[in-house]
Amino acid sequence: MPKALIGITSYNEPYFPDGKKTGFFVNEGLQPFNVFKKNGFEVDFVSETGTFGFDDNSTSNDFLSGQDREDFENPESDFNQALSRIKKTSDIDAKDYLIFYGSAGHGTLFDYPNSKLLKVATEIYNNGGIFATVCHGPIIFDNLINPETGKYLIEGKKITGFTAIGEEILGVAERMEKDNSPTIEEVAKKCGATYVAPPGPFDAFSVVDGRIVTGTNPASATATAVNAVRALQDV
Repeated sequence: MPKALIGITSYNEPYFPDGKKTGFFVNEGLQPFNVFKKNGFEVDFVSETGTFGFDDNSTSNDFLSGQDREDFENPESDFNQALSRIKKTSDIDAKDYLIFYGSAGHGTLFDYPNSKLLKVATEIYNNGGIFATVCHGPIIFDNLINPETGKYLIEGKKITGFTAIGEEILGVAERMEKDNSPTIEEVAKKCGATYVAPPGPFDAFSVVDGRIVTGTNPASATATAVNAVRALQDV
């Protein structure tokens, strides 16, 4: 059975102006999990430390409803069972996986850029697999040099990710500047990629460029996972 690996952030601290915590944005992991399972994949979750906490906003009715909420609230759901077996990055052998999918939440700004996930995801990609990520997940590309080429992994590629306008709407643009956290648009420019903006900051939108697949926001999680599966079929 083919395997997919979903990366999640270990960071779970107060971040938003109202004091709510950032962390693992639930639907950005749950929806891809269900897409991959439906397409015959065995799915593992991984974080740098093997721990995680949920983004407070991601558990609201704005982002979880219907079957997603049922899966989230049912401790026996395939999703929660898989999440309970989350692995540390050091436990992962990249050769076992055909797809890496980096889920998000602002927590990824703190641990993805310096995580061992960089090596795992790049190895999956260099083995002919898919490197997919959504929303703030593309922060993982910041400073990511592909050892096989000596160039930025996304150099010459088209990507998308959460918009700078979206950060302002959420009231975290100043916090990001204070933390020296680049926007995804800035990451793309720095790494020689082309940032493709969605029609609107919260519209579902995904970009495929070869074996690099990206999505803009929580609404794009399913489409990005579907596109990852299709990109693998096209290899």
